[in-house]
Amino acid sequence: MHELSVCQALLAQVAAVARAHDAQGVRAVRLRVGPLSGVEVSLLKQAYPVASAGTLAESSELLIELAPIRVKCETCGAESEAQPNRLLCARCGDDHTRLMSGDELMLMSVELVI
Repeated sequence: MHELSVCQALLAQVAAVARAHDAQGVRAVRLRVGPLSGVEVSLLKQAYPVASAGTLAESSELLIELAPIRVKCETCGAESEAQPNRLLCARCGDDHTRLMSGDELMLMSVELVI
């Protein structure tokens, strides 16, 4: 379960933000996670309380926004949603596409207790 190490790295970033603002604690952590990020959201949610125990974020809530998979077609230029195993253009069906989103694991915001 590499999600525990992902949570530990995430909480290191959260702690840096909290220290920079002299926070007393962390109320919420918001992430954006795409289906191609390599992270299983349910395992991330299970690992978060374990990883945050004893930190400023111990009682914080982990809020996860799921990012859609979006591709841009190199042939017709259309942007569309795609499936994880079929990164095809929804307009023309071409497979010459560029991934625009869906592989991100991004810290969006940290709600601090000041």
